[in-house]
Amino acid sequence: MLLVVGLGNPGERYKKNRHNIGWMAVDAILTACDFGPERRRFHGLVSEGRLAGGRATTLKPTTLMNLSGQAVTAAMRYYRLAPRDVVVFHDELDLIPGKVRVKQGGGNAGHRGLISIDSHIGKDYRRIRLGIGHPGHKARVNRHVLGDFAKSDAGWRNALLKAIAEAAPMLALGDDAGFQNKVAMLAPPPNSAAS
Repeated sequence: MLLVVGLGNPGERYKKNRHNIGWMAVDAILTACDFGPERRRFHGLVSEGRLAGGRATTLKPTTLMNLSGQAVTAAMRYYRLAPRDVVVFHDELDLIPGKVRVKQGGGNAGHRGLISIDSHIGKDYRRIRLGIGHPGHKARVNRHVLGDFAKSDAGWRNALLKAIAEAAPMLALGDDAGFQNKVAMLAPPPNSAAS
């Protein structure tokens, strides 16, 4: 079974923040794929369904971002999963807006949601890095991350989320490169010439 986690902060205040693109990705998968209604469990919102014919569960932690590991751990214990069964969608400052990279393990680049997950389950899980761009100066990072997407971002963001939902079954099959390539083909980043 696959546990598909979308990182974000709960509540209306954060709903459209760049930091919540992980939640948005899970919402897109729920809309497009064969999943049941969400319910509250494991310190989060959970839905069970199927991807590529196999069982899958989505999880959007409703703790604040820097406590995300609590929800992931609770779900893993219940379903008896190993870190290799976990895929985490999260925002990534170091990628241009709309760029997607799949990474197994590795560092967390200071992302507090990943730091929390690492501290609970280790680093041997898959991360789907969703580019939101860097504001250019370290002092502007918090405002950028916790700021809403601009109206001008709607086109690339919506195309990206739709592509993620369409390619999601490839994650269940373990085809990370195929997932990444399909998303890039269906929704090329608006500034891909700069990457």
